[in-house]
Amino acid sequence: MKGKNLVGFILSFLMMFGCVYLAAQETDTTPGKVLKPQEKLVVLWTSGDREVALKMAFMYTYNAKKYGWWKDITLVVWGPSSKLLSTDKELQDYLKKIIDTGTKVLACKGCSDLYGVSKQLADLGITVKYIGVELTTYLKEGWRMLTL
Repeated sequence: MKGKNLVGFILSFLMMFGCVYLAAQETDTTPGKVLKPQEKLVVLWTSGDREVALKMAFMYTYNAKKYGWWKDITLVVWGPSSKLLSTDKELQDYLKKIIDTGTKVLACKGCSDLYGVSKQLADLGITVKYIGVELTTYLKEGWRMLTL
């Protein structure tokens, strides 16, 4: 009976140690560490409505990065939002603050080409590229997505 108790104790100890180890891995913020999908957010901004940009898309994206609510945030400018951003100086200034937080900002090249604003967006520091495959990858990897 002593042997079974000892084996049970050892197994319990190993399981507990494994759980503690895994918990430590989940909170590790070491540079280069692969983040879990639950720590990653894509803000998909599609609206051409200025109020949606100021009062939701930009406000949340900026604060989420500034206060560490998410470890990895990508803002995607898609559709009518690309046209709005290309002409609105206040939004452009706000976007610079977002970029300065380390948030990755992408724009759909297909959309921005349709509006004739790809160069203007690139000049703002946005990576302009065809985004459909990358967005699909984010979804398949389980990233959280906020669509506005």
